[in-house]
Amino acid sequence: MLQFFSASTRMVNSRRAIAECLEAALGEGDTDCDLVIIHASLGHDYPALLAETRQLAPSARVVGNSCCGIVGREGVSESMKDLAIMAVRGASELAVAAVDGIYGHNSFEKAAEMAAQLKAANSGVNMVFLMASGIDIADDRCIAGIESVFGPQVTIFGATSADNMKGIASFQMVDDQVFEHAAYAVGFADPSLEVITQATHGFVAVGEPLVVTRSEGNRILELDGRPAWGEYTRRLALPESASCGDTIPIGALAERLSPELAAEYGNDHILRVVTKRDPDGAMHYATTCPEGTRLWLTVRDEDRIFNDMDRMMDQMVARIAGREIVAVFHADCLARGRFLFNRVMKEELVGRMQFPLSHDGQVPPWLGMYGFGEFARLGGDNEYHNYTTAIYALCRDQAA
Repeated sequence: MLQFFSASTRMVNSRRAIAECLEAALGEGDTDCDLVIIHASLGHDYPALLAETRQLAPSARVVGNSCCGIVGREGVSESMKDLAIMAVRGASELAVAAVDGIYGHNSFEKAAEMAAQLKAANSGVNMVFLMASGIDIADDRCIAGIESVFGPQVTIFGATSADNMKGIASFQMVDDQVFEHAAYAVGFADPSLEVITQATHGFVAVGEPLVVTRSEGNRILELDGRPAWGEYTRRLALPESASCGDTIPIGALAERLSPELAAEYGNDHILRVVTKRDPDGAMHYATTCPEGTRLWLTVRDEDRIFNDMDRMMDQMVARIAGREIVAVFHADCLARGRFLFNRVMKEELVGRMQFPLSHDGQVPPWLGMYGFGEFARLGGDNEYHNYTTAIYALCRDQAA
């Protein structure tokens, strides 16, 4: 059976930081394991993290990514030197695959290639932890690519990597290499485990929608018959010279959900982020965006963020139904939490998600990050989300 161990730290020296995490998670005497997943803020030296991990855990496959802050069982941190890990033991019940050079136009093909690698490595994979480049891919096509190999019954959970919310470059790590346009997937094949996933955002759509009048895949070329970036920034009351980093905190775009999905989600809309713009004014959307799509601007509703979080956790606890939680993976958006003194405070929100999943006051092994987007099921299907809290609880029957 798979075993999970986590730790997090805020330490300047990258080698010491990864050593501290491995020792805290696994114990000083035996830091070797079969897999190490790393979330690290941009201030860390990624090659040094990988080299030290290889030294202390020579048997492990190592994967990781950049992020804009972490959440561990120790709490939340948003510095430039954040580091969190999940270490896993149980080599026969996991597999790792990766691809480089993934973009919007080839997201399906690259994800299918990665899924084929994963299935060849372990045909028993029944859930996939996915981490992809966070800037310029079509995330719905990534889901479709994985499902073309494993079928829609496999649960995909995870996130897209982030920088410091500037939308310039994000990074992925696989074994000894660091990439900028890669994706990695970890397949879990422990038959005693099930992953329960759910996401919530708490933003509200406002005003009249923008209409996509010209698009190519996940690139929006025109909104309301005008160059996309110019019209988008005009509606946000920003100059056209604004960067993606200027728009990300305030520019969530909303697509209307069906009544059935809205009832499950607790919101009438699913949100999307714009993480890149081209010199010609085209915007890179997080998913494919057909012409005719209506997109609403949104506002952050603090009360709704917290109320919807409590609703989601009640639903998750009911779905877990008393089973042992062996690990929690978590992806989140920086725009969530209490707003105070021009800063969004996350501690209370994190407490509200961790307390219901704790046992005898102990938070289970927990690996969370602030990224550009989240993968979680909606309506029984794999889905990509933005601006949410997404929780992925790996549960095991007590009798297993």
